[in-house]
This record gives sequence, C-alpha cells and structure tokens, in this order.
Amino acid sequence: MKSALRNLTLLLSLLPLVQVHGRRVRNTESNGISVLGDFNHESSFPRFPETIANVTVTVGRDALLACVVDNLRGFKVAWVRVDTQTILSIHHNVITQNPRISLSYNDHRSWYLHIKNVQEADRGWYMCQVNTDPMRSRQGYLQVVVPPSIVDRETSSDMVVLESTNVSLTCKATGYPEPYVMWRREDGENYRYNGENVNVVDGEVLFITKVSRLHMANYLCIASNGVPPSISKRVQLRVQFPPMLTIPNQLEGAYIGQDVALECHTEAFPTSINYWTTERGDMIISGSFDNTIAEPRRKNSDKYEAVSMDSGYKKYMMLKIRNVGPGDFGSYKCVAKNSLGETDGVIKLEEYDYDGEFTLPSNRPPAIQDLPGAFSGSAQLPVPCRFLLIALLVLVCLR
Repeated sequence: MKSALRNLTLLLSLLPLVQVHGRRVRNTESNGISVLGDFNHESSFPRFPETIANVTVTVGRDALLACVVDNLRGFKVAWVRVDTQTILSIHHNVITQNPRISLSYNDHRSWYLHIKNVQEADRGWYMCQVNTDPMRSRQGYLQVVVPPSIVDRETSSDMVVLESTNVSLTCKATGYPEPYVMWRREDGENYRYNGENVNVVDGEVLFITKVSRLHMANYLCIASNGVPPSISKRVQLRVQFPPMLTIPNQLEGAYIGQDVALECHTEAFPTSINYWTTERGDMIISGSFDNTIAEPRRKNSDKYEAVSMDSGYKKYMMLKIRNVGPGDFGSYKCVAKNSLGETDGVIKLEEYDYDGEFTLPSNRPPAIQDLPGAFSGSAQLPVPCRFLLIALLVLVCLR
C-alpha cells in the first residue's frame, strides 16, 4: 500500500503543478500569475480544517464522503481507495472505471466523492490527499450495513412430528453486522422449553425434547441486527397423536317432552372424524327422525341436532335431542377416530321422576320373606291355627 501511495505522489508530482527549489517556490495559478511563497511557514501549505467523517450507509443506498481543504492554491486533490490501492479521482477528473463513482467540488475547498448504489465491496477506508511534498492526507471509513435476510435453504420448513419425539427447528440468517436470531410463538404464548415456561428462545436452533400437543403452534424465527427492517419466517409445527376424549357428565336426566343436550370433548391430530351413535350402534345424523318412538310428531320435525366446533386440535361435540320421549332414554356414544387410533365415550340419559330424581332400576337384593311364626309390621297367627280357623268358617257357611 505504501508503494502505491508513493507512486500516486510521484504521479501527482509529475504534473506541472508545483515545483519546489529549496526555500522558495514559484506557483503558477490558473490565471498565469506567478506567486512566490515561503514554504518554510506551515501557513503556506494546504491544510485540512476538519477530519473526513466516517459514513454508514445501507447497501443499495448512495454514499457521500466529504473532504475540506483550506489554502489549496495550485495544489491538487485526489481520492484513493486505501485497501485496494485504487486511484479514484485526481482533482477534477474521475480516474476509476467504476460507473457508480462520481466527483463534485465547491470553490476548490470542499471535495465530494459520490458512490451510488453502495455494495458490500465498497466497505473500507478512503483517502483524500493533496500533492504536497511530503504528501498530506486524511482518511474516512465507509461502513456498509446490510439488513438481515433469512436463508431459506438452511432454514426449517413446516414440520409434522409424532408426540413424545424430539424436534429441531433451525433458522439461518445473514446480514451485516451478523444478525441476532430468536424463536417465539406467533400467538405470543409461553411454551415449555428445557423444563421452563419461556416466551423467547435465543439462537438459530430451537430444540424441543419430547414434544407434546401443547407445542403445536406457528413459530416465528426473527432475525435482527439493528439495520431495519427486521425479518421473520413462520414455521408451522404440527404434533400427531391419537384421539383423546373427555365427557363432562356421563349421566344426564330429562323429563318427557324436554329438550336435552349431551356434551363430549375430544383432542386429536390429524383432525378426527367425530360422530354419535345410539345404544344399538346406529349412527345419529343431524336432522334425523327416530321411528322407534310411537308417539305422534309434527311432519318434518327434526329429532336430533349434532353440533361440532373446532379449536385447533380440540373439538367440542354436542348432541341435542328434542322433545324427549320414553324411547329416547338409554345410552349414547360419542366416537372420535383418526389415522392413529380411535376412542369413544358413553353418556347415559335417564328419566326424572316427579320429585326431580332419576328413575333408575333398583339394584337392591329382593326382600327377605318372613319366616313362619315371625311378625312383620302386625301380629300373624301360626300356620296350624290359620287352617283351623278356615275350617270353622267353612262349616258355619254350610249350616
């Protein structure tokens, strides 16, 4: 680099600008007037009244480097790329073949180097120099920052895994400065990670041991480095497991003529097929009519209404039975099945009596028969005496 700068100084010194002979010089201005000066005095030389400010610019934007020189007189200003030893401009002329670089100046005091559509390769030190002997210069740094970008080919896509297995989500991002990467759920909820409830996990890898259905969600990989905008990618995590079923009330009661609702809750992924069956195993279809009941009904009336509502991997099932009749009492089964398994649950519908209690079949043992000669509630005669009394009554009637 030093040799390049020496070569530049030599190039500038060869230009018919300034000749130095001992203590006295003759500087021919552009108007042809000779100026004598004493270059032993520091004030006679060009000087830089201020430093070249370091510039930070986002890739793709335009950059401007400013160099201010006082007392330039007949000397010349050049811009040099330090790290590549490239001469960019000499005084009014742009030397580089880079079409993105241009030059402007103001009253031969302020010299501006323009770089359009800045690229990462433009990052580095730039020198503004004057062809004095020895050369005088100032340097400024052009920092090129790059907003974060996620590398799709090295980042996880949507995943489907079995419950209780381990899962690893990876997110790779580039940018300058190097991006900071974190993971969080899109819905903002906390989740279980390494035995703790967390909201954010730092780092490129999200590794979950023994994943459960509670981990099922959309996850955001977020990359940021202080250069706007931050960027994110959504990764959908789905956890497969066989159906699981819960019943809030396994025994329901109703009066004749009343409407009643039976409830069942299921969890499954893939989404399960859910339906109701009667005690005989017949599938109940919403809007169907039960022909087993002899009581008259209006034409086109619906007996059953089956309702199902989904919330993620959870499903709510309800069977509404209208105008309950004697034939409606019994057991009803809610069924859930998917590709991984099947489960069901039974709800028993019983009739209320007039006191508001269930009329249930008695499970008590039969009453104990009274032994001969025993008393139960009132006095009873022994068996021989009973036969004698009957015989006397018969004789009285015959007479």
